[in-house]
Amino acid sequence: MEKRHPIVKLKLDVIFKRVFGDVNNKDIIAAMISALLEIPRKSIQNIEISNVELPPEYYEQKFSRLDLRLNVDGRIVNVEMQVNYETDFKERTLFYWSRIYGEELKAGDEYEDLKKTYCINIINFNLFDCDDYHSHFKVMEKDRHEILTDKFAIHFFELKKINNIRKNKSMEDWLHLINAETEEELMELQQTTTIPEVRSTIVKLRQMSADEKIRWEAYYREKRLHDEASALGSARREGIKEGVELGRAEGRAEGRAEGRAEGRAEGAQSLKESLIQKWRKSGMTDEQIKALLED
Repeated sequence: MEKRHPIVKLKLDVIFKRVFGDVNNKDIIAAMISALLEIPRKSIQNIEISNVELPPEYYEQKFSRLDLRLNVDGRIVNVEMQVNYETDFKERTLFYWSRIYGEELKAGDEYEDLKKTYCINIINFNLFDCDDYHSHFKVMEKDRHEILTDKFAIHFFELKKINNIRKNKSMEDWLHLINAETEEELMELQQTTTIPEVRSTIVKLRQMSADEKIRWEAYYREKRLHDEASALGSARREGIKEGVELGRAEGRAEGRAEGRAEGRAEGAQSLKESLIQKWRKSGMTDEQIKALLED
């Protein structure tokens, strides 16, 4: 009987890019883009991948993000896989879209030469207060619902919601594949999907799972992401605990309402400065520190 290794997870950024950043997998990439953007597969004639390689230092980074930039028949499609929650994710996605859109205009070009630019965000956390796993944003007039331009689109796919609503089996098959964490899930999907490229991707995942080097890369990368989540969670809990303790101590020392308010303000400022120093020493970026302070 063939030995089955624990599967490497496709939603892990380094594995995601091995599959969807491989120029030899253009049929798989086209099928996924077709399903997620709900455009006909036959309409996708050409795909170019801009940022294929992951630099060696990427594996060492705790706080990093993966994006995959594609040129799909003249449309720019940026695909991002994000495992851990970020408080400013919506704003950052909008910033990324604007940067990608603007980069396409070269000196001497006219504005009409700007390409359609779509961002696909596949996220392993809940971002919106709704049951639907797919959120598609456009720019339109508030009352008339007139679309300002067809060159803007940002999509979010929330993996934790894909079992809530069933409306597009092709889209859901790809999301179930990306979200799979066990061999049993792959087997069930292999038996029920009608998409040849999904089956091909399952075969590739099993091949990668049998490769010791790739398994080690996946393990090491996943550990780094767990470290990131733990660091952020610990920092939030520490901040809350120290804030409560300082507030109580200052309140008891002053004994009056004015004193308690002043003590909490001074204690909060002292706590903030102390936490910023600790977080910087732990390797957090200013962006992550800002997100923690805004929570």
